Amino acid sequence: MISAVIRYAILAAVGFIMLYPLLWLVGASFKTNAEIFASPSFIPQNPTFEGYQRGWETSTNWNFGHFFLNTLWIIIPKTIGTAISATLVAYGFARFEFPFKRILFVTVIATLLLPNVVTRIPQYLLFRDLGWLDTYLPLWVPSALAGDAFFVFMLIQFLRAIPRDMEEAARVDGANTIQTLVFIVIPMLAPAIISVCLFQFMWTMNDFLGPLIYISSVEKYPVSLALRLSLDVTEAFQWNQVLAMSVLTLAPSLLVFFVAQRYFIEGISTGGVKG
Repeated sequence: MISAVIRYAILAAVGFIMLYPLLWLVGASFKTNAEIFASPSFIPQNPTFEGYQRGWETSTNWNFGHFFLNTLWIIIPKTIGTAISATLVAYGFARFEFPFKRILFVTVIATLLLPNVVTRIPQYLLFRDLGWLDTYLPLWVPSALAGDAFFVFMLIQFLRAIPRDMEEAARVDGANTIQTLVFIVIPMLAPAIISVCLFQFMWTMNDFLGPLIYISSVEKYPVSLALRLSLDVTEAFQWNQVLAMSVLTLAPSLLVFFVAQRYFIEGISTGGVKG
């Protein structure tokens, strides 16, 4: 009994230490600028919504809601495109034999070893020649063409853990490849696909460099760039506004994660077991 109490006390202490930066962020968003640097405590002495009110208005012609809509306009097509394209490519690699399969698979996996900085300049030149700069196409198209090799690899590992009995039974009953994929494979693949969507949602929500490179109009900025605007307009940073908008920016990712947490854990754990 005593050992269990000590164990839980240690776990609670470690958990509190790990969560403290997030607690401080939330608490500091309700403080004044003077109070933020006056005390390390996350509990505000004189709570105020000033940071949220002024931060929402921003220093531009658009409020923060406009930048949230821009972010969703990037995230939704990118997430849907990733889920569809990665599923199709992974299904092809996991279930079919075709010429140069091994070479193509090794090429796809090899892209995981390339740092993003290596491909930034070639991609920028390509999208510039296509006339896609200052549009969302450079952020959408690569994902719609299974450009994220990590997700392809993740789904392949999940598919390898799924027995082929039901697929073979469906083919015996006359189902074609697309019908087998849609009605048999995808329902079993749902936890992994949800995990892919969660990863892509959170990564895109936090992406700063991609929009910074390709988007030049403030009107099209996502929240990641809109937050940076708050630090550029004046030398006297309004930190309570920045922190308040940071809390709002984090909220969708946290909400989506907790809502789909069960599927996320199931997809990750099952994908790591090869059948």
